[in-house]
Amino acid sequence: MVSTLLSLSVSHLVLWATGLILVLGFLKLIRLLLRRQMLARAMDSFPGPPTHWLFGHAQEIQQTGSLDKVVTWAHQYDYAHPLWLGPFLGFLNIYEPDYAKAVYSRGDPKAADVYDFFLQWIGKGLLVLQGPKWYQHRKLLTPGFHYDVLKSYVAVFTNSTHAMLDKWEEKAREDKSFDIFCDVGYMALDSLMKCTFGKGDSSLGHRDSSYYSAVRDLTLLMQQRIESFQYHNDFIYWLTPHGRRFLRACQAAHDHTDQVIRERKAALQDEKEQEKIQNRRHLDFLDILLGARDENGIKLSDADLRAEVDTFMFEGHDTTTSGISWFLYCMALYPQHQHRCREEICEILGDRDSFQWDDLVKMTYLTMCIKESFRLYPPVPQVYRQLSKPVNFVDGRSLPAGSLISLHIYALHRNSAVWPDPEVPHTWTWRSLTLCVFPLRMWPDATPLPSCPSLLGPGTALGSSLP
Repeated sequence: MVSTLLSLSVSHLVLWATGLILVLGFLKLIRLLLRRQMLARAMDSFPGPPTHWLFGHAQEIQQTGSLDKVVTWAHQYDYAHPLWLGPFLGFLNIYEPDYAKAVYSRGDPKAADVYDFFLQWIGKGLLVLQGPKWYQHRKLLTPGFHYDVLKSYVAVFTNSTHAMLDKWEEKAREDKSFDIFCDVGYMALDSLMKCTFGKGDSSLGHRDSSYYSAVRDLTLLMQQRIESFQYHNDFIYWLTPHGRRFLRACQAAHDHTDQVIRERKAALQDEKEQEKIQNRRHLDFLDILLGARDENGIKLSDADLRAEVDTFMFEGHDTTTSGISWFLYCMALYPQHQHRCREEICEILGDRDSFQWDDLVKMTYLTMCIKESFRLYPPVPQVYRQLSKPVNFVDGRSLPAGSLISLHIYALHRNSAVWPDPEVPHTWTWRSLTLCVFPLRMWPDATPLPSCPSLLGPGTALGSSLP
């Protein structure tokens, strides 16, 4: 009798649970359909490529490559076109300067539909934050990028770069082509480890470096998730092999960051260790974060510390790796510019084999080449916003509040109305851009590099670090 009643109770419980799940799922579906209808209606006046009822444009982008495909569409549709990543996530994809100015001069919030994917990894750091909290963190972090702090990092960049170039010299003796992208990634991460944590990882050059592997996996998995609409739902994603791999990599990265923060905090309790840190040639990023206080004397919490360190490691590693690799590719593709850069560097260095801080302002032609490389291959080719109020564009069309915007920087930089013959480098088209120069020893000849690194799409696209 008891077992029968228990069986009936369990059956009823399962039935009620199943019914509740179905009702909640139905309500979620209705909500998604209503949102899709709102986004589609908002973009009615913008023609665009045909969409698949389920995949949107995601399948076509994955098959042909997102960057070049969007450039093709940009040639077909003036100013902007709808871009659907699956059935429920639709952006107005813009690639025209006046359109970009209309949206990105207003301070609209970042699109949570994309940026929330980063929360599990980097938490609420500068990449994801907005509003007063963003300004607070930005103000606290600003001292870390003062010229006096950055000057001391030149020697760190030089040492990491020399180690990478020594590795390339060994590989070059085999007289075979080799991929430079991973080596540039190791160099960038090694530099960041020294600048962020105040130490270099001696095993960083090996593929079994757990922290490097975690950061690299997270970057690639993030790119994959954005492009794959079936992974946009958290519950579904965490059940997949890719989602579980993402969580394991997050845990590895967080364990490393937490351990370093704990050790540094403990060291700062020791007066001798504190004096040693203060007498170092440079303070690392973590030292600056631990000492940061706002006007009320409030410091960053442990969660905020980890979020900003993880954000710094992700954005600094991913974008730097992509930017340097594509710059070297451009130098190989245009040996005449490579030759002029080499001549300029040789004149600046003289008998020295590495740069000093004061040398950077003398690299006028190299600076132009780097900036033009950023135009052709921007390390962050796409960023996203959600409109907080309606926007009117120069051609009379408009979008209501709540609409999603994708600024496709890669396509914008290939806008022939702005850059004549946009695929060809132009030394006279450069604007003032932020520059991060890593000291490089130049090749003894003008032979093009043997391989072309691949751009990490939205991994760099977001990825890769979304402002």
